[in-house]
Amino acid sequence: MAKVEGGGACVLAAAVGRRSAACGAWRARRFLDGQATVEAAFLIPVLLIGLLLLVQPGILLYDRMVMGAAASEACRLLATKTDAAGDMEESCRAFVMHRLGSVPPVSCFHVHEGGCSWEVAFQGDERSEAVEVTIANEVRPLPLLGAGGALLGILNDRGNFEVRVSCSQSTQPDWVGGAAAGRDPAGWIGAWAA
Repeated sequence: MAKVEGGGACVLAAAVGRRSAACGAWRARRFLDGQATVEAAFLIPVLLIGLLLLVQPGILLYDRMVMGAAASEACRLLATKTDAAGDMEESCRAFVMHRLGSVPPVSCFHVHEGGCSWEVAFQGDERSEAVEVTIANEVRPLPLLGAGGALLGILNDRGNFEVRVSCSQSTQPDWVGGAAAGRDPAGWIGAWAA
């Protein structure tokens, strides 16, 4: 039996003229190793695109949650403000902007280039039946989703998503409207003493 250098078990078996089971298993395993590389080359981009498709809705949901909480707290602030402190719209706006500070000033969370894109609108005060706060924002889509959003027509003219949250609540319980003093808190002072 001739020994061939560097050939291992398969070369030795081939020199003898026999085919061994170990040689066939080695060839099959070598073929499957290449197959795993090809499968990974196809699967990794698909997984990354799937991950990217999950990130953008998460960003939009986070923005809506923060904006909704800020609008709800601003409604409570508007419903309880009084004229004794003077015009409180600027302090309400500062309060809302402070709450919205938890949204990072990164364009995929909140477009901040060229000035802030937060739009905050207040309606009503403590004398109104209800108060309403509306907050609007723009979010730049992630690269692949920008093309898809443009095709679907869900982006604005600047190529951004628009996120708008509105919150309203009544300033007083329903029974206050039927009271003799009415909805004006200043009229309540001494109303039941008379």
